[in-house]
Amino acid sequence: MSFTVFLGNLPTWVTADDIRGWLSAENLVADAIKVIRNPETQESKGFAFIDAPNTEEMNAIIRRFDRAPLEDRLLRANPAQPPRPKGQGPSRPQGSGHGSGYSSPRREGPGDGSSSAHTQAGSAHTQGGGAEARPPRRRRGSSKRPNGGGAQTPFAEELAKAL
Repeated sequence: MSFTVFLGNLPTWVTADDIRGWLSAENLVADAIKVIRNPETQESKGFAFIDAPNTEEMNAIIRRFDRAPLEDRLLRANPAQPPRPKGQGPSRPQGSGHGSGYSSPRREGPGDGSSSAHTQAGSAHTQGGGAEARPPRRRRGSSKRPNGGGAQTPFAEELAKAL
């Protein structure tokens, strides 16, 4: 059984070492971390996969990172979906795969009838129109920025150091 976490909506500067540092600051354990990159440019695609040693650790990582603020965005953390068998689901252009063996928990499009781990997890990011909606942007003066005012968690302090 796999205990892989999809971590999405990452800024392109985030590396596996950054994620490893955030996990250790929160006393969380990962067996492996893979930031998915564009094979042509080597720029991050904005998501990663984290292999946890067991279900409890996987759930702890998801609880800690899902909807955690980073810069002007909220991170997404969900159980990764196993890859679809070849020939099923929407086709993808040649070379668009990320090679990790897992897929993000996004819906492929309007009315595809599939149920994803993302929607099963109870997070309501999708709205009418079928395409996945982004979380609303924060207004100016939001105190949820990593280096904003107020008490910060160790995770937020670690993120502020990375910036």
